[in-house]
Amino acid sequence: MIRRANEADWPAIWDMLRPVFRAGETYAVARDIDEATARAMWMDAPAATFVAEDAEILGTYYIKTNHQGGGAHVCNCGYVTSVAAQGRGIARAMCEHSQSEARDLGYRAMQFNMVLASNAGAVRLWQKLGYDIVGTLPLAFDHPAQGMVDGHVMWKAL
Repeated sequence: MIRRANEADWPAIWDMLRPVFRAGETYAVARDIDEATARAMWMDAPAATFVAEDAEILGTYYIKTNHQGGGAHVCNCGYVTSVAAQGRGIARAMCEHSQSEARDLGYRAMQFNMVLASNAGAVRLWQKLGYDIVGTLPLAFDHPAQGMVDGHVMWKAL
Protein backbone atom coordinates (compact mmCIF):
# COMPACT_ATOMS: atom_id res chain seq x y z
CA MET A 1 0.00 0.00 0.00
CA ILE A 2 1.24 3.48 -0.83
CA ARG A 3 -0.19 6.44 1.09
CA ARG A 4 0.66 10.00 2.05
CA ALA A 5 3.24 10.21 4.79
CA ASN A 6 2.28 11.72 8.11
CA GLU A 7 4.18 13.09 11.10
CA ALA A 8 4.24 9.69 12.83
CA ASP A 9 6.06 8.19 9.81
CA TRP A 10 9.09 10.46 10.10
CA PRO A 11 11.18 8.28 12.47
CA ALA A 12 10.88 5.29 10.11
CA ILE A 13 11.56 7.49 7.07
CA TRP A 14 14.65 8.98 8.74
CA ASP A 15 15.87 5.48 9.63
CA MET A 16 15.63 4.64 5.92
CA LEU A 17 17.15 7.88 4.60
CA ARG A 18 20.02 8.20 7.06
CA PRO A 19 22.11 5.23 5.80
CA VAL A 20 21.46 6.20 2.17
CA PHE A 21 22.59 9.77 2.76
CA ARG A 22 25.56 8.67 4.91
CA ALA A 23 26.74 6.30 2.18
CA GLY A 24 26.88 9.21 -0.26
CA GLU A 25 26.43 6.96 -3.29
CA THR A 26 23.09 8.07 -4.78
CA TYR A 27 21.90 11.45 -3.48
CA ALA A 28 23.64 14.80 -3.88
CA VAL A 29 23.20 15.76 -0.23
CA ALA A 30 25.79 16.26 2.46
CA ARG A 31 26.76 12.88 3.89
CA ASP A 32 26.55 14.32 7.39
CA ILE A 33 23.13 15.92 6.84
CA ASP A 34 21.37 16.40 10.15
CA GLU A 35 17.90 15.10 10.84
CA ALA A 36 16.21 18.52 10.84
CA THR A 37 17.65 19.42 7.43
CA ALA A 38 16.75 16.01 6.00
CA ARG A 39 13.21 16.33 7.36
CA ALA A 40 12.79 19.77 5.81
CA MET A 41 14.07 18.42 2.47
CA TRP A 42 11.97 15.22 2.46
CA MET A 43 8.81 16.16 4.36
CA ASP A 44 8.37 19.94 4.49
CA ALA A 45 9.53 21.33 1.12
CA PRO A 46 7.85 18.86 -1.30
CA ALA A 47 4.29 19.16 -2.60
CA ALA A 48 3.67 15.68 -1.17
CA THR A 49 5.55 12.83 0.51
CA PHE A 50 4.46 9.19 0.46
CA VAL A 51 5.36 5.88 2.06
CA ALA A 52 5.03 2.33 0.78
CA GLU A 53 4.15 -0.09 3.52
CA ASP A 54 3.25 -3.68 4.26
CA ALA A 55 3.07 -3.93 8.06
CA GLU A 56 6.14 -1.65 8.10
CA ILE A 57 7.41 1.20 5.95
CA LEU A 58 9.34 -0.25 3.00
CA GLY A 59 9.96 2.87 0.95
CA THR A 60 9.30 6.56 0.63
CA TYR A 61 9.18 9.19 -2.07
CA TYR A 62 8.46 12.88 -2.48
CA ILE A 63 7.05 15.01 -5.30
CA LYS A 64 8.08 18.62 -5.68
CA THR A 65 7.97 21.30 -8.33
CA ASN A 66 11.27 21.19 -10.21
CA HIS A 67 11.30 24.85 -11.33
CA GLN A 68 9.06 27.85 -10.85
CA GLY A 69 7.30 30.09 -13.37
CA GLY A 70 7.08 28.70 -16.88
CA GLY A 71 8.66 25.42 -15.73
CA ALA A 72 6.27 24.80 -12.83
CA HIS A 73 4.44 22.07 -14.75
CA VAL A 74 7.48 19.77 -14.38
CA CYS A 75 7.94 17.90 -11.12
CA ASN A 76 10.83 16.05 -9.57
CA CYS A 77 10.70 13.00 -7.33
CA GLY A 78 13.13 11.27 -5.03
CA TYR A 79 12.75 7.64 -3.97
CA VAL A 80 14.33 5.48 -1.28
CA THR A 81 13.59 1.83 -0.58
CA SER A 82 14.60 0.21 2.69
CA VAL A 83 17.51 -2.20 2.47
CA ALA A 84 15.25 -5.05 3.62
CA ALA A 85 12.76 -4.36 0.81
CA GLN A 86 15.16 -3.97 -2.11
CA GLY A 87 14.50 -6.24 -5.07
CA ARG A 88 10.78 -6.57 -4.25
CA GLY A 89 9.44 -4.05 -6.79
CA ILE A 90 8.91 -1.26 -4.26
CA ALA A 91 10.78 1.37 -6.31
CA ARG A 92 8.78 0.45 -9.41
CA ALA A 93 5.50 0.65 -7.49
CA MET A 94 6.44 4.02 -5.99
CA CYS A 95 7.48 5.43 -9.37
CA GLU A 96 4.25 4.29 -11.00
CA HIS A 97 2.27 5.72 -8.08
CA SER A 98 4.19 8.99 -8.25
CA GLN A 99 3.29 9.47 -11.90
CA SER A 100 -0.40 9.17 -11.12
CA GLU A 101 -0.11 11.49 -8.11
CA ALA A 102 1.90 13.99 -10.16
CA ARG A 103 -0.83 14.11 -12.80
CA ASP A 104 -3.43 14.62 -10.07
CA LEU A 105 -1.35 17.52 -8.73
CA GLY A 106 -1.37 19.11 -12.19
CA TYR A 107 2.14 18.27 -13.36
CA ARG A 108 2.62 17.43 -17.04
CA ALA A 109 6.14 16.00 -16.92
CA MET A 110 8.58 14.47 -14.46
CA GLN A 111 12.32 15.12 -14.47
CA PHE A 112 15.01 13.37 -12.48
CA ASN A 113 17.81 15.92 -12.19
CA MET A 114 20.72 13.59 -11.56
CA VAL A 115 20.48 9.82 -11.76
CA LEU A 116 24.02 8.61 -11.33
CA ALA A 117 25.41 6.48 -14.12
CA SER A 118 26.91 4.32 -11.36
CA ASN A 119 23.37 3.55 -10.14
CA ALA A 120 22.75 1.24 -13.10
CA GLY A 121 19.73 -0.44 -11.51
CA ALA A 122 17.91 2.87 -11.17
CA VAL A 123 18.83 3.96 -14.70
CA ARG A 124 17.48 0.65 -16.10
CA LEU A 125 14.28 0.84 -14.06
CA TRP A 126 13.52 4.43 -15.00
CA GLN A 127 14.13 3.61 -18.67
CA LYS A 128 11.78 0.60 -18.44
CA LEU A 129 9.17 2.96 -17.02
CA GLY A 130 9.50 5.29 -20.02
CA TYR A 131 12.04 7.88 -18.87
CA ASP A 132 14.57 9.08 -21.42
CA ILE A 133 18.09 10.24 -20.72
CA VAL A 134 17.89 13.77 -22.12
CA GLY A 135 21.33 14.85 -21.01
CA THR A 136 24.43 13.67 -19.22
CA LEU A 137 26.39 15.79 -16.79
CA PRO A 138 29.99 14.59 -17.15
CA LEU A 139 31.76 13.77 -13.90
CA ALA A 140 29.06 15.62 -11.95
CA PHE A 141 29.17 13.53 -8.77
CA ASP A 142 32.05 12.57 -6.52
CA HIS A 143 31.17 8.99 -5.59
CA PRO A 144 32.96 7.84 -2.41
CA ALA A 145 34.06 4.52 -3.93
CA GLN A 146 34.11 5.15 -7.70
CA GLY A 147 35.37 8.70 -7.86
CA MET A 148 33.87 11.12 -10.33
CA VAL A 149 30.82 9.67 -12.14
CA ASP A 150 28.37 11.03 -14.68
CA GLY A 151 24.86 12.11 -13.77
CA HIS A 152 21.93 11.64 -16.15
CA VAL A 153 19.01 14.01 -16.48
CA MET A 154 15.98 11.80 -17.14
CA TRP A 155 12.57 13.03 -18.29
CA LYS A 156 9.10 11.72 -19.06
CA ALA A 157 5.93 13.44 -20.23
CA LEU A 158 2.98 12.56 -18.03
